[in-house]
Amino acid sequence: MTLLVEKTEAAPVVEDEAPNNLAPWHIRAAALALDVLPGVAVVATMALVWLAVPPRSIWWWVSVSILVVAALLTMANRVVFPPLIGWSLGRALLGIEVVGPDGSPVGVGRLMAREVAHLLDTLSMLVGWLWPLWDSRRRTFADLLLRTEVQWAQPVRRPVGIRRNAARVVSAAVLLCVAGAGMSILAIYLPDRASERSRNEVNAQGPKIVAQLLTYDAKSLKADFARAQSLTSDRYRPELVKQQESVQKGHPGVNEYWVTDSTVLSATPDKATMLLFMQGHRGAANEQRFITATVQVAFVKGAKGSWLVDDLTVVTKPKPAQGQK
Repeated sequence: MTLLVEKTEAAPVVEDEAPNNLAPWHIRAAALALDVLPGVAVVATMALVWLAVPPRSIWWWVSVSILVVAALLTMANRVVFPPLIGWSLGRALLGIEVVGPDGSPVGVGRLMAREVAHLLDTLSMLVGWLWPLWDSRRRTFADLLLRTEVQWAQPVRRPVGIRRNAARVVSAAVLLCVAGAGMSILAIYLPDRASERSRNEVNAQGPKIVAQLLTYDAKSLKADFARAQSLTSDRYRPELVKQQESVQKGHPGVNEYWVTDSTVLSATPDKATMLLFMQGHRGAANEQRFITATVQVAFVKGAKGSWLVDDLTVVTKPKPAQGQK
């Protein structure tokens, strides 16, 4: 009796495929972007504002406060919210969650360590972030180190209204970035424009104001002194009056100055400091002598928008012009 044994072909070897419950790479990337990018955009915008505005100003404190809150909320969304309420914003919208290999929940400490371990994914020239494309369990280097996986979440665990909440978060981030740009305009651009305008005004008006302040003639002394007082602020006017009284007690004659050169040292929207190099002559015609002097003058903008002398410091006292004794 002969037995016929049918030969069967060996089954081909099939490589293991990733389980169906593992989240694909592009879904993980989209969830990460929604979790991180709104906060990063706000932090970056406020950091630029913080570096540009005057230290300790109201804008400085506002930008720092928003920066810190945005950074903390971004980290809490990635690390604290999943164990407490079961999801982060991006993962909930895309329907995924970070779990252990057996599907067990992951705590705050482990999630925090995982976020720190993502530095390995970045420092490896981003190879770690791309590792899930060919890893059988779709893990990054951080997942390999912390023994975590990203799986599809059960539909019943996804929060209600997540799309609406995600839209609100993204909209809030966009508004804060726009507000940061607005703060830059209010705190930097507009004051710079105003300061430049002040510089131009003082550069044009300052020499004439100082020359009128220091010039007087015995024949019109009272009118000249009154004009000089009108060119000063309330703070500097008493000091000028004392100087005028001292002149009146002596033998006032002709005291005329003109500005030969000047430069604006600093300027803000309502204050400016100027250095002026002056020449002039003092005394009657038969006793006239030419003099030079250097003064530093502080200006403030008055209530009517005109510039007033707020302080005058003699840098180089009046002396005969070169070639005279």
